[in-house]
Amino acid sequence: MKAKILGISAYYHDSAAALVIDGDIVAAAQEERFTRKKHDPGFPEKAISSCLKEGGIGINDVDYIIFYDKPLVKFERLLETYLAFVPAGFKSFLASMPIWLKDKLFLKTTLRKELAALTENGAGKESDLPPLLFSAHHKSHAASAFFPSPFEKAAVLCLDGVGEWATSSVWLGEGNTLEPQWEIDFPHSLGLLYSAFTYYTGFRVNSGEYKLMGLAPYGEPKYVDLILDKLLDVKEDGSFRLDMSYFDYATGLTMTNAKFDRLFGGPARQAESEITQREMNIARSIQVVTEEVVLKIARNIHKELDVDYLCLAGGVALNCVSNGRLLREAPYKDIWIQPAAGDAGGALGAAISVWYEYLENPREVNGDDSMRGAYLGPRSDEDSIKQYLDSIKAGYRQLNEDELMPRLAEILDSENVIGWFQGRMEFGPRSLGGRSIIGDPRSQKMQSVMNLKIKYRESFRPFAPVVKADKVSEWFEIDRRSPYMLLVAPVKKEKCHKMTEKQEQLFGIEKLNIPRSEIPAVTHVDYSARIQTVHPETNPRFYKLLDAFDQKTGCPVLVNTSFNVRGEPIVCTAEDAYRCFMRTEMDYLVLENYLLAKPDQPEWHEQGNWRDEYELD
Repeated sequence: MKAKILGISAYYHDSAAALVIDGDIVAAAQEERFTRKKHDPGFPEKAISSCLKEGGIGINDVDYIIFYDKPLVKFERLLETYLAFVPAGFKSFLASMPIWLKDKLFLKTTLRKELAALTENGAGKESDLPPLLFSAHHKSHAASAFFPSPFEKAAVLCLDGVGEWATSSVWLGEGNTLEPQWEIDFPHSLGLLYSAFTYYTGFRVNSGEYKLMGLAPYGEPKYVDLILDKLLDVKEDGSFRLDMSYFDYATGLTMTNAKFDRLFGGPARQAESEITQREMNIARSIQVVTEEVVLKIARNIHKELDVDYLCLAGGVALNCVSNGRLLREAPYKDIWIQPAAGDAGGALGAAISVWYEYLENPREVNGDDSMRGAYLGPRSDEDSIKQYLDSIKAGYRQLNEDELMPRLAEILDSENVIGWFQGRMEFGPRSLGGRSIIGDPRSQKMQSVMNLKIKYRESFRPFAPVVKADKVSEWFEIDRRSPYMLLVAPVKKEKCHKMTEKQEQLFGIEKLNIPRSEIPAVTHVDYSARIQTVHPETNPRFYKLLDAFDQKTGCPVLVNTSFNVRGEPIVCTAEDAYRCFMRTEMDYLVLENYLLAKPDQPEWHEQGNWRDEYELD
């Protein structure tokens, strides 16, 4: 059977679209990349158009459209839970209902209307649309984790904030089927617990969780017992319940309340204020608790289902420190994590689920995943890039690949920072060598330069190493692929520097400027690194760059961070890349085979303060 299937996620955060044709993942993209609104929750019109263009079809050619969520699913239970937390005598239900709950009432009508506007005649008639299907939220997560994975049979663990009713769910995937095993329901949520601490430490929910994870190694786990005694009741099998008297997210506008403040000795940190040792210790504590809960669940699943492999999705699956511990300590032969593990990946999961489960097509596993390295977004051809550069009178050189790679190795060896734009854009929250900012990991100043002068973000945040796949075990304590930057592992001991007794006594942010290894720019204060392996079969061009740097320096590793500044989505087009290049202190820009040096560019003028366009987080 043949079928063109369009998957959509929207209306909460990180809206996205994905196109699956005859079981092949053809395209996937997040709406934020096109609208330039970070975590854009709106209907993904531009992402849909991009996916259809990549597939060479129009929306009228699509056989099925599927939404990653179910409108009104178990709505009565949601309503019952919500009302249970409403103060006695409170009458104004609709006026006070959380926005995400209200959206359930009108989702179908809104979705059909916006889809119909994309049809060829644009008349907004439902009759013009292909069949419109709806998946369950956690089913979409589970499908995104299992069906593209390299496993014939695996347990699937989905952990997020909340999707419809479930917050945690376990599935058994085998062949072309997914069978639900059990779930934990709202308001008891590991994802929302982590987000509550994200809020309390002064970061933005749904985007600041990465910061909390990055801050954790600077602290001590002083609050672990307090969290487990007061906030979270965890059983030996990993099941858990929260004491909701400390939280406000079920009924109010904040994540935590005054009782939570009293428990931790003060109010939530204000955004942009000084980060103290207290916040570092809190971050470390909730990170430790999260890791322990995930490990308990994973071990129990292994005992229950007796499987050798584990797949993960949901926002908590983006916690790469937890993933690293799962790989090392859980009793599985291997794990696989969907690179777009958050809500954006739900669009892909919903679409691929139609192919395998709704249409009952067979699934073949060939030893590798089917995500194409997550390079599923649009690309810019060289002619259009040249036309744009000429239109703004940019200075550039066009080099063939054999000239370009050695030249870039020289530029990097001189501690320059390069904006790297090539091929198809990545799907998911990580830059993986399509839209990246790169630098020399051996440089002691590279982390602070990139954080403060390029990314305009907090100095404590670590950067990730990108490494040739065949050299990863020479530099890091890991023996397998990590193409999606979702696993943390220690730097090899022989590459690390021994701390002096005085240095060992340092606390908090004082640890930041101590070089800990031969690659200090990507070695966190606990000697860990969030690793991306690069493979010639999925990104040959990026691999060639790493190889050229390796040949020049003996180091097959580079710093790789997302091509954006704080508060802005990752760049999508060559125009986005050039604008980001000129707004920051990047030294060079690569747009496919065009090399641009900062001194060769015309004077840059931009009306207003560009940072005001973005809500910093």
